[in-house]
Amino acid sequence: MAETVQLTHRRVLAIALPIVLSNATVPILGVVDTGVVGQLGEAAPIGAVGIGAIVLSSVYWIFGFLRMGTTGLTSQAAGANDGQEVDALFARALLIGFTAGVAIIVSQALIFEGAFGISPASAAVESLARDYMVIRVWSAPATIALYGITGWLIAQERTRAVLVIQVGMNGANIALSYYLGLELGWGVTGVAWATFIAEWGGLALGLWLCRGVFGRTAWRTAALVFDLVRLKHMALVNTDILIRSVLLQAIFVSFLLYGADFGDVQLAANQILMQFLYVTAYAMDGFAFAAEALVGQALGARARSALRRSVILTCFWGAAICVVLAICFALFGGIAVDLMSKSPEVRAAARLFLPYMVAAPIVGVAAWMFDGIFIGATQTKDMRNMMIISTVVYFASVIPLMAVFGNHGLWLGMLISFVVRGATLGWKYPGLEAAADATGSKPVAAS
Repeated sequence: MAETVQLTHRRVLAIALPIVLSNATVPILGVVDTGVVGQLGEAAPIGAVGIGAIVLSSVYWIFGFLRMGTTGLTSQAAGANDGQEVDALFARALLIGFTAGVAIIVSQALIFEGAFGISPASAAVESLARDYMVIRVWSAPATIALYGITGWLIAQERTRAVLVIQVGMNGANIALSYYLGLELGWGVTGVAWATFIAEWGGLALGLWLCRGVFGRTAWRTAALVFDLVRLKHMALVNTDILIRSVLLQAIFVSFLLYGADFGDVQLAANQILMQFLYVTAYAMDGFAFAAEALVGQALGARARSALRRSVILTCFWGAAICVVLAICFALFGGIAVDLMSKSPEVRAAARLFLPYMVAAPIVGVAAWMFDGIFIGATQTKDMRNMMIISTVVYFASVIPLMAVFGNHGLWLGMLISFVVRGATLGWKYPGLEAAADATGSKPVAAS
C-alpha cells in the first residue's frame, strides 16, 4: 500500500455523486409507483402498495448486512492490498444472497401471515397488498444478491458501476410500472410485475459489470472462499449488522402499522410522506457510502490520519446536502404531495404533517453519517448496541406520544429515534479513533 493516501473533496465527490444520482431514481420509482395507483382515485391501492412494499423491503433489508458488511470488509482488504480476499468476498456475498433469497421464497406464507396478523389495515388494502407481494417475492434472490454486488463495488470506489446498475434497473421499473399498471390497466399487480422483471434484470447487469473477477481464480477457490477464520469474522460482523437492521426495520414497520390505526386516508398520507424520508436517506447514502469506503481503506492501510480526514470530509458534504433537502422540502413539498395523489383528503392529510419532513434531514444527518463511518470500520458491535438503545427509546416515546398527539406523536417518535441513534454513535466515535491509533498510523495528504 502506498505510504500517502490522497483524500480530497474531489475524491469524496467522485465516490458520492454517482451514488446520489443512482439513488435519485429510487424515490422517483416510489413516486411513480404511488402515482400510478394514485390515479385510480382511491386510498386503498396507495395503502396496499405502501404496505406490500414496506413488508417485503423490510424483510429484504434485514439482509442489508450483506451490502454493509461486504463494503466494510472489502474496503479493508483493498486498503491492505489483499486482492485474493477482495475476490473471495465477492463469491461469499453472492452465495449468501442467493441462499437468503430462496429462504424468503420458501417462507413467504409465514411472512405474509405474520405481517397481516399484526396489521389492522382494512380488508380492501390487505387483499391488494397480498396480490402485490405474492408476485414481487419471487425476485428476492436477485434483490439480496445485488446488495452484495453493490457493497463490493462501493468498497473499491466503483460507484459509477453502481450508478449504471441502479439507473438501468429503476429506469426499467418506472417504464414497466407505467405501462403495465396504467396502459394495460393491471394496477397494483402491474406495479409488482414491473419490479420483479427489473430486479432480475438488475442482477444480470451487475454480474456483467463485475465480469473481471470471473477471469481470476480466487472467487472460485474453495480454500479462500471458505477460509474458517475469515468466515467467522464475516459472520460476527454480519450478525451484529443483522441485529441492527432488524431493530431499525422494526421501527419503520411499526411506524406504518401504527399509522394504519388512523384509517386508510392517514395511512396513504403517511406513505406519501415516507417518500420524502426516502429521498433524504438516498441522498445521504452517497456520502455515507463514501465514508464506508474511505474509512475502511484507511483502517486496512493502518492510516489513522486518513481515517479522521475521511470522517471530516464526508460529514461536511453530508450536512450540506441535508440543509439543501430541508429547504427544498419546505419550498416544494406541497407540490410534490399534490403530484402523488388526486384524493383531496389524502392531499390535505399529507400537507398537515409536511413540517416533519423538513425537520427530518437536519435531525437525522448524524445517524446516517455515523452509520457509514462505523460500517467502514466494521465496528459493528457498537452499531448493534446503540441501535438497541435507540429502539427502546423509540417505543418508549412513540406509544405515549401517539396516545396524546395521534399521528403527530407517531412522527415525533420517528424523529426522536434519529436523534438518539446519531447521539449514541457520536458518543462511541472517540473509541473508534483510539482503536485505529492502536494499530498504527500513516500520513495522509490533504488538499
